[in-house]
Amino acid sequence: MSKVTCDMAMSLDGFVAGLNQRLDQPFGDGVGDVLHQWMFEEPEAHKEVIEAITAAGAYVMGRNMFSPGRGAWDLDWTGWWGEEPPYHGPVFVLTHHEREPVVKRGGTTFTFVTDGLDAAMSRAREAAGGRDIAIAGGAATVNQCLAAGLIDELRVHVAPVVLGAGERLFDGVGRLTLEPLAVSGTGLVTHLTYRVVR
Repeated sequence: MSKVTCDMAMSLDGFVAGLNQRLDQPFGDGVGDVLHQWMFEEPEAHKEVIEAITAAGAYVMGRNMFSPGRGAWDLDWTGWWGEEPPYHGPVFVLTHHEREPVVKRGGTTFTFVTDGLDAAMSRAREAAGGRDIAIAGGAATVNQCLAAGLIDELRVHVAPVVLGAGERLFDGVGRLTLEPLAVSGTGLVTHLTYRVVR
């Protein structure tokens, strides 16, 4: 049976991005790749974890995860990931601004959903064809999904750094009960997998 998963890289103090995210600082002021260093410096050590992140049949993400812009679309912008994003499947982007789908190499199509989270989840379920659905971020979208009880499995990748400010995971989600399923890691990250208990 399919489930809804979510992977988030996070600082030890709970932030998934810093302040002032923008084109030249995608993760916010001074963050750089510190939360994702393990992916780039130790990819073989985390191969199974990285493969699991992109194993879903469909994805849902927020506008801020797709683009640094706000308001009307810059139609020249087609995502952070270049010509072949890592998703290799349908991605439904929550937004208030209509836009035609963006088709990329490798099977990724970004479809822009203006009628809310429930509509995006419904479209993702249909597109996934029985495979898992992944909530791909950012913090506001993940927190909205946690608050709505939509996530079955939460995988948090904790980097040994304190950011002190930024976009925090778990803001406004209310009380959650998490059942530990797995723990692993290296000096650059601790991978924590939880089942979200309803």
